Amino acid sequence: MASSRGSGRSGLSPFATAASQAAPGLRLAPMLPLLLLLLPASGGSRAFPRGGAGPPVNSPPLSIMGLMPLTDNVAKGSIGRGVLPAVELAIQQIRNESLLYPYFLDLRLYDTECDNAKGLKAFYDAIKYGPNHLMVFGGVCPSVTSIIAESLKGWNLVQLSFAATTPVLADKKKYPYFFRTVPSDNAVNPAILKLLKYYQWKRVGTLTQDIQRFSEVRNDLTGVLYGEGIEISDTASFSNDPCNSVKKLKSNDVRIILGQFDQNMAAKVFCCAYHENMFGSKYQWIIPGWYEPSWWELAHSEGNPSPCLSKNLLAAMEGYIGVDFEPLSSKEIKTISGRTPQQYEKEYNDKRSDVGPSKFHGYAYDGIWVIAKTLQRAMEHLRTSNRHQRIQDFNYTDHKLGKIFLDAMNETNFFGVTGQVVFRNGERMGTIKFTQFQDSSEVKVGEYNAVADTLEIINDTIRFQGSEPPKDKTIIQEQLREISLPLYSILSALTILGMIMASAFLFFNIKNRNQKLIKMSSPYMNNLIILGGMLSYASIFLFGLDGSFVSEKTFETLCTIIKDQKLLVIVGGMLLIDLCILICWQAVDPLRRTVEKYNMEPDPAGRDISIRPILEHCENSHMTIWLGIVYAYKGLLMLFGCFLAWETRNVSIPALNDSKYIGMSVYNVGIMCIIGAAVSFLTRDQPNVQFCIVALVIIFCSTITLCLVFVPKLITLRTNPDAATQNRRFQFTQNQKKEDSKTSTSVTSVNQASTSRLEGLQSENHRLRMKITELDKDLEEVTMQLQDTPEKTTYIKQNHYQELNDILNIRNFTESTDGEKAILKNHLDQNTQLQWNTTEPSRSSQDPREDINSPEHIQRRLSLQLPILHHAYLPSIGGVDASCASPCVSPTASPRHRHVQPPFRVMVSGL
Repeated sequence: MASSRGSGRSGLSPFATAASQAAPGLRLAPMLPLLLLLLPASGGSRAFPRGGAGPPVNSPPLSIMGLMPLTDNVAKGSIGRGVLPAVELAIQQIRNESLLYPYFLDLRLYDTECDNAKGLKAFYDAIKYGPNHLMVFGGVCPSVTSIIAESLKGWNLVQLSFAATTPVLADKKKYPYFFRTVPSDNAVNPAILKLLKYYQWKRVGTLTQDIQRFSEVRNDLTGVLYGEGIEISDTASFSNDPCNSVKKLKSNDVRIILGQFDQNMAAKVFCCAYHENMFGSKYQWIIPGWYEPSWWELAHSEGNPSPCLSKNLLAAMEGYIGVDFEPLSSKEIKTISGRTPQQYEKEYNDKRSDVGPSKFHGYAYDGIWVIAKTLQRAMEHLRTSNRHQRIQDFNYTDHKLGKIFLDAMNETNFFGVTGQVVFRNGERMGTIKFTQFQDSSEVKVGEYNAVADTLEIINDTIRFQGSEPPKDKTIIQEQLREISLPLYSILSALTILGMIMASAFLFFNIKNRNQKLIKMSSPYMNNLIILGGMLSYASIFLFGLDGSFVSEKTFETLCTIIKDQKLLVIVGGMLLIDLCILICWQAVDPLRRTVEKYNMEPDPAGRDISIRPILEHCENSHMTIWLGIVYAYKGLLMLFGCFLAWETRNVSIPALNDSKYIGMSVYNVGIMCIIGAAVSFLTRDQPNVQFCIVALVIIFCSTITLCLVFVPKLITLRTNPDAATQNRRFQFTQNQKKEDSKTSTSVTSVNQASTSRLEGLQSENHRLRMKITELDKDLEEVTMQLQDTPEKTTYIKQNHYQELNDILNIRNFTESTDGEKAILKNHLDQNTQLQWNTTEPSRSSQDPREDINSPEHIQRRLSLQLPILHHAYLPSIGGVDASCASPCVSPTASPRHRHVQPPFRVMVSGL
């Protein structure tokens, strides 16, 4: 059959036929260049001659169809030419070992030229004009290989490829008779998974070129990573310009990038990465490792301009990890041929002479051994099955023998120069290597054994640009913005001093509560002021507490503390509104612990982490509304306090008139609260500044208020204890609105009084009654002093009686309800001309009415009434100074007091 078709276009070339018939022991290697030149332009074939020891010349051949590009005008033609020395070595070694005795392996090559039409024509010409090929060896170009592989089932042919890595061929439903000794592009995905787990990278992103080959790898990677606890956070793809996709990955904080693109696009990708600063210690690029040596230099070759300088491109590439299949096993173990991978590599380099090497030569070498072992098992199966059928009787319609070849292929398992050769669903379970770009060269740093599913990282070879492997994402370390302990300590110390001062004021106020100066200034209200100040001080301790001092549960509890609860119990009614507001606030919209997160900040220590500051607050949903209600209410209270201070500004009693200090306190609190609230709002993201401002405002307001209220009293009490009783001029210029509407400023003369003046005097009378009780003690002392004087009688001259009558008239105005004083006035009116003689005997025998009006009785009553008039009323009309013990004017009397020389004397008898 072979001789009849040898002259055909697709059969053996004349030179190959002659060589195989005339010189069966001729070695092929020295003649390879000549044979390649003799190949026809399309569809030609040649056979490897038999050489060395082996079966006899007339032994039947086992024909294998070889499909691969071989010509120079095809880019991948170098792959076919580069594997031919390895193929010849394998055939010769198989023949020398008589593995297929009494047969020999006859490989017939057909050039596909990586063209679909030419490849398909070469396939059909080989079937039509060539011998019955038992199997198909080859398949380099994905498009040609996929077309032929899809039709293999109809011809009962099993194909074994050594260079087709496209993942689409892994579909066993579509390509059930297709096998390959080289791992597919998808075989790197389990290795990548193992690498990610090794460095605990759980978050990755993919960057894929819009080509079917790369898209299929990415889709398979998604399935491999699914369920392994590794998240694909972003998937980006591009056609021509990858920069937008690179920016997208950066914006999503992708730190581990799994790239799938060819070497031409790789230069553009790393150029974009350089401009986006996506390189260095924070990023790790994992890309295909099958690029040509020094592929980056092509970026600056003629016709491939790059916007990046060479040094910039190399800087961005530094540290990337390439993933590819291992061309040769690194283990020094003898293979099926009896040679170690290193020995085979030396033989291959010696045999290829001037032919360029191919990275697939080891897989082609192992592929020939796979075919030989498959045919050997098939022959053994035919012998053991007692079937009277020879292996050379195979034809393209023999389904049974084709099935035997298929099953024998799946049973392949041996150690070859590329590692353990095992198929799983037609896919090679090979070895994947990891290389790293270090200092402008690629260095092997590890390998993955797919059969054992193990990853081995070579010690001290992999280098990361940082002190540790890059993180798979920006590590966000939440850092609580805490109150500085020294600041908290300083302000707490100031707060304690303020509380000690307030306690001293409280002790002073309680100890001197019976002193008139303190008693007249409402000591109980002053105690409330002190307690309020102390509670304000105490709130500083709460404001400074955060997560660094207390737990979250405790902080949550502190959010609902009512700081004024003691004051509410004491004040009661005055702060009932406060209580209602706080209860409604807590019931409707309670305060809770909230955490506010801020923008990420770089780590001050330079570590590969980002700091996200967080801040704790006590807030609720409608914080602004509730604070507005509280501020409005407190503002009204402050305005009301200002009004009361204004209304009492002219009270002349120092112990009662605190309006100036109250006004100063309100001004101080108002201004500081406005400033403190504004600054506190603006510095809410700076807890130390905010706490410092709030604490200082509270300390300042409370301290100033307490000092304004109590320091003047303390000074007055220490320097002038009788200031409360030495009231020289009680002049009340304005009365309370509940009782009075108008107050006169002085009383000048009874004769000038009018109706309105009488009303003023009545009002003054009411106020004087309030003071009579306080003057009782002084009046009693004065009376006792008058009783102890040598003169027991006082003479009243007749010509001055009218003045005494005027004084009694004033007493009548002010004491209109006093019956005894009214009788005295009537008596004086009726006896205006009567003169009393101190030696006149008493008229005890007269009737009671005359006895009551007798001079003795009048004298006795005057002895008590005149001091009352003298001390209580004469000062109010400017007649006599209140500090005089007798009706005379002291030298230090007020200039407003009219100097009245006493024109009469009254003899006061004992009571």
